[in-house]
Amino acid sequence: MDNTNKPRIGFIGLGMMGSAMVKRLLSKDYQINVVAHKTRGPIDAAIAEGAEEVTTPAELAKKNNIIMLCVDTSEAVEKIMMGENGILKQLQPNSLIIDFGTSIPGSTRQLAQECQAKDASMMDAPLGRTPVHALDGLLNIMAAGRTSDFERIKPILEDLGENVFHVGPIGAGHTLKLINNFFAMTTACAMSEAFAMADLAGLKRTTLYEVMASGPLGSGMMDFIKAEAVDNDPKQLAFSVANGLKDVGYYVNMAEDFGVKSFISPATKKTLDLANISGYGDKMVPELVDFMENTFSAKLDD
Repeated sequence: MDNTNKPRIGFIGLGMMGSAMVKRLLSKDYQINVVAHKTRGPIDAAIAEGAEEVTTPAELAKKNNIIMLCVDTSEAVEKIMMGENGILKQLQPNSLIIDFGTSIPGSTRQLAQECQAKDASMMDAPLGRTPVHALDGLLNIMAAGRTSDFERIKPILEDLGENVFHVGPIGAGHTLKLINNFFAMTTACAMSEAFAMADLAGLKRTTLYEVMASGPLGSGMMDFIKAEAVDNDPKQLAFSVANGLKDVGYYVNMAEDFGVKSFISPATKKTLDLANISGYGDKMVPELVDFMENTFSAKLDD
């Protein structure tokens, strides 16, 4: 896509991932409008790098026909879309909204219908990998929606992602992401417990990792947990325990919407919930190792 033909983009949600994505888009010469969602710091940083600020989601929708959301909950997306000064108040015909967060699929489909009533479109395009990957345009992107909308947005997605997938109709991306994150958080909890249990058994963490990683259990998630357990670097996976808990909760709800009960996710959810109420909510997922080690130690001291 030639620089002179690149569309103006409105972006809401400058957390760790969103800020990295905006920085990447600015480096690729896109014009970006941003609106404050939670804190000023990331907005000010984006403005310093060339973004322009608007005051409300409605104003953002009036000025941009491509709008990107990267916020943490379905509730936040719904408020941004349908609130008093929400996007739907000023949504222009032929606009395209992309939700990069991890949301409830049913909510996503309902919001897409609201957009269609205004001759606009919506896609869900949840992300894989980390903010570090976002800075280099190396995200995994699971885009869902109409094929024509995917083809329209694909050049921009390819500036953000190394692996860009069209996974199905609206809601399919969020469905896939919830399954992905359930599996990821379950693996993270299991690997964290394995390290903590090795401590109790007198095994070196490095030995445990080397043996397990050499076989079929070796994985990127194992390496993320090892980064904290062995190398004291939890930020290789910049994803909080609270976010993990939220996503697994959405997964549990999705299973119930299908009329079934998940076998595994309740244990994962309970583990993350215990970590959250123990003060680990804002800590990174690899720090579950510390939560489990401290919990086991406290039990031994009783």
